Amino acid sequence: MKINVIGEQLSQEEIDAYVKHANEKYPDKVISELTITVDGEFADLKYEFEDIPFERIRRITGYLVGTLDRFNDGKRAEESDRVKHSM
Repeated sequence: MKINVIGEQLSQEEIDAYVKHANEKYPDKVISELTITVDGEFADLKYEFEDIPFERIRRITGYLVGTLDRFNDGKRAEESDRVKHSM
């Protein structure tokens, strides 16, 4: 994680506390960058997260699927016989 401190100097202990807070606040996300802007007694935290990979889901022959690897031969044939409309 990249950490940027803007404004006043912070001790490593304070930075570690902000990092711990960020990880507790967003336990399901991976923080790639944390910017701490210090103004007197106030600190503003800006988080940047790593991209979350996702799989495209389509409706094919009445089923929501990401890939066709679990289709049997009949469903694969249905998919290949579909009329594909262009825009």
